[in-house]
Amino acid sequence: MDVLVLIDKLDDLVHNAKAVPLTDQVRIDREEIYDILDQMRATIPEEIKQARWIVKERQEMLAEAKREVDRLLAEAREQAVREASQTEIVKIAEHQAQDIVDEARRQARETRLEMEDWADGILSTLEVNLDKFLSAVKRGRERLHERSQETVIAGIGPTDGASDDLGY
Repeated sequence: MDVLVLIDKLDDLVHNAKAVPLTDQVRIDREEIYDILDQMRATIPEEIKQARWIVKERQEMLAEAKREVDRLLAEAREQAVREASQTEIVKIAEHQAQDIVDEARRQARETRLEMEDWADGILSTLEVNLDKFLSAVKRGRERLHERSQETVIAGIGPTDGASDDLGY
């Protein structure tokens, strides 16, 4: 289940909770809260796992790009050594080797930047979701505080029938 849906459920549960007479507290079913929290615990690590997977994939791609650069450099060096006896051929080989190295570096840089952008996007989404979660929690706490203030201001007491909520 999506974390934002769970946050909304938690927010609704707190918002719709019944006030306890003569106190600034509300009654909330623990089992419902624990159930939602358990679902959140199951969902958030999955999103974090996905973000870690993205970072791991990025690192593997960067490592592969570096291996390719190293291979291309070694290949260029070997080719240059083979043709070192002929001056003109050596110049051509050096030029080609440099072109290969430059292209490999460009590709590695481009791949790295693409993977960083991709990972940043996923992490940004996770950050937004976590910010929404925190906002929902803060709203719930503010609603509880407002409700408790309303109860105190209204002067709810045992003679006005509010004790019925407790089953008396």
